[in-house]
Amino acid sequence: MLAIIITFALMKKKEVKSAKKPEFARPVERHFYELDQAYGAGNLTAYAIFLALAFFGIMGLIWMIPFPQLDFLVKMNAHTFLNWGSFFIAIVVYCYLKLAPTLSYAVLFCIGIMSYFIVQLEYVERDGGPTVILVCSILALIGLVGLYLSTKKVNPSNGMFGKLLTIGPVWLWSKVFDRLKWKY
Repeated sequence: MLAIIITFALMKKKEVKSAKKPEFARPVERHFYELDQAYGAGNLTAYAIFLALAFFGIMGLIWMIPFPQLDFLVKMNAHTFLNWGSFFIAIVVYCYLKLAPTLSYAVLFCIGIMSYFIVQLEYVERDGGPTVILVCSILALIGLVGLYLSTKKVNPSNGMFGKLLTIGPVWLWSKVFDRLKWKY
């Protein structure tokens, strides 16, 4: 009986401690808080490298999905500029823009650099080099496996890993902005 009372008292203390959740002015602050709690103690440099490789690889794979040749685009000579990667970029930037506008511009800048390198890989493939799909698949695999292994040490939750993959780029940019004392 005494053990039950002690256990109940300890549970009450834990409930009081866990009830103190911080208040957030914006939804992005809650996401960043959760990521900080899950992965803040880990190696942010490793996260940045592996997340960039995974993002680049996935974007390159989406970029290489054949896009239908629409007649009106061919007539305007715009068919070379529109692909599934364009839609992927638009969706990603829109989602990040809704979370944190200033940080979405930093991500858009990174996406622009990645797009340049994907086009360069297309030129290398055209000249007889390895296919873009092969290079991007390898980079995506390295990025995803490396990120998974580096985060498993800190937080074994797969749900938070999904959040790291989706919101991670903006979260890492928030760390850069915080260090530079820039508002986002």
